[in-house]
Amino acid sequence: MRVLVTGGAGFIGSHVVDVLVEAGHTVRILDALLPAVHRVRPVLNDQAEFMVGDVTDPPTVASALDGMDAVCHQAAMVGLGVDLDDLPAYATHNDLGTAVLLAAMARRGVERLVLASSMVVYGEGGYRCAVEGPVRPGPRRTADLDAGRFEPPCPRCGRPLLSTPVTEDAPLDPRNVYAATKVAQEHLAAAWATATGGSVLALRYHNVYGPRMPRDTPYAGVAAILRSALERGEPPRVFEDGCQLRDFVHVHDVARANLAALRHDAAPGRLVAVNVGSGQPHTVGDMAHALAGAFGGPMPVVTGQYRIGDVRHVVASSDRARDLLGYQATVSFTDGMVAFARAPLRR
Repeated sequence: MRVLVTGGAGFIGSHVVDVLVEAGHTVRILDALLPAVHRVRPVLNDQAEFMVGDVTDPPTVASALDGMDAVCHQAAMVGLGVDLDDLPAYATHNDLGTAVLLAAMARRGVERLVLASSMVVYGEGGYRCAVEGPVRPGPRRTADLDAGRFEPPCPRCGRPLLSTPVTEDAPLDPRNVYAATKVAQEHLAAAWATATGGSVLALRYHNVYGPRMPRDTPYAGVAAILRSALERGEPPRVFEDGCQLRDFVHVHDVARANLAALRHDAAPGRLVAVNVGSGQPHTVGDMAHALAGAFGGPMPVVTGQYRIGDVRHVVASSDRARDLLGYQATVSFTDGMVAFARAPLRR
């Protein structure tokens, strides 16, 4: 198969390229090498063709699609950002870029798309109240966060809630700008599939970590931020009380999920969403302590600070990934964190 990987020079995209090349596919990379991520030119798989270009530029995208059978769309601006001044950049790179790509795919007759989505589309994860059953907590209130009340209460009776795995059928509830753009990407891709008869597998990545994560950038995920602090000789700073539950999944497993998605004969004319996680919840504090211990310190500091766009708990249900794609994570939390503690970061 001939596959275009947008964002193929980035953290996740470069690992996807490696897996596709190893599996015998012909790979072309399209990447704008944005300075927020690539401060030096990255070293790429020499068996893949490389094009420098922006996914928002129609002539560039049309050229990149020439001769391709499928697209693995990884290009995106990620993370919570700094403030709302980032909003136009997120909408441009994520949503306009996806729209340009989909329009070009329709003109070229490329009908297979694997879309890098994210668990952020859910907002909060799954919750159950002992009295009310499954519930959806509302946005967390600043007054509660200022007082150190980080757990969302039951929206009906106010009792404490139990975190449960979130399934792909959960309502979409984006709670920050990045999340809103990922929801828009899915909606655009679904509309494209309906209009063209193409197929879309939207892989909703949970918290991805591993080698080649960018260092010292506010747009990186929590794993890179904590690991960057250790690299600087500083204690990792853990927000809230460190008990936020996440599903940390190694980038090698995420790359394997992309390969499985490209091999799968997805239903034409529709988008199918699939969680990509490890299936094993851990707290942010767990990760910070595991990294610091493997790195050799300094140990984390729990700050009690918060970011208003963050959610409390979100953990993946991996049932659909297993049943549909035959995907199951292979890198354990312990092994992954030990390796990541000394893995080179992208400067």
